[in-house]
Amino acid sequence: MDVTLLDGGMGQELIARSGKPAAPRWSLQVMLDNPGLVADVHKAYADVGATVATTNSYAIHRDRLRGADTNHYAGTGHHLPDIEHQFPELLETAVTEAQAVRSRSRVAGSIGPLGASYRSDLHPSVEDSIPLYAEIVKTLAPSVDLMLFETVASLTAAKACLAAGRQADKPVWLAFTVSDEDGTRLRSGEPLADAAEIAKGADAALVNCSIPEVIPAALDVLAAAGVPTGAYANGFEKIAQAFIDGGSTVEALSARQDLSPEAYAAHAMRWLDHGATIIGGCCEVGPAHIAELHRRLIEKGHKVV
Repeated sequence: MDVTLLDGGMGQELIARSGKPAAPRWSLQVMLDNPGLVADVHKAYADVGATVATTNSYAIHRDRLRGADTNHYAGTGHHLPDIEHQFPELLETAVTEAQAVRSRSRVAGSIGPLGASYRSDLHPSVEDSIPLYAEIVKTLAPSVDLMLFETVASLTAAKACLAAGRQADKPVWLAFTVSDEDGTRLRSGEPLADAAEIAKGADAALVNCSIPEVIPAALDVLAAAGVPTGAYANGFEKIAQAFIDGGSTVEALSARQDLSPEAYAAHAMRWLDHGATIIGGCCEVGPAHIAELHRRLIEKGHKVV
């Protein structure tokens, strides 16, 4: 079987390589402070067999670049200056860093959620969010191979992402984040089955940034979309309520100690039995995990494409 092997997480890998603590915007600031570091991470994943490089543009949204008075991190003690003027520069830099592996990998233009990850209550209406997503789509599209909307937590977000993604002539992949207790529900609490209906208009439907154990149930639901499906789980113990409620950084999340490359690969290989043809890793899943996953895919006779 042909299997597309995504890369792994970018943010935690940047923290490890930069030696700097997690903070709001750390994954963006590192591109300004440490040019080439993001490219090094892309190379690390390509070197172990990943066939898709995901741009470091997940958090490049105008609402996240504004000052602390308009940002949901206000009051956490973090100083957040208004850097919205750097919006075009950051997008350009994210694309440029990904070009380091263009000869070996397709490039996926990453677009994370407006408002904050997992916070469906902070997401704007469909009408208000379409142009905000579309601005990023139109900027990234000339330099990427596909548009990857990540951590889609609600039906509102799914509708807006799909509509915005269709404003460029590139494949649109929707990656949904589901409850860590019930893989058949979005983080918003809405049925994933309703998201699968929306995903019928996409080119692929995936699950991301959820624990590995709930992925099979989610994939079974997404099969109804009738498009290629896939998954890339995170390596967190659980998405902490403090993080979901806002006013926290990734420091509020703890990495699992039982998710070695071997353990993660065992989970991911089972996703193939649930119809997945696109697999990879999200937060806390690094190059060693992707290397082991690539090894097992080849060992089982799959073709990594």
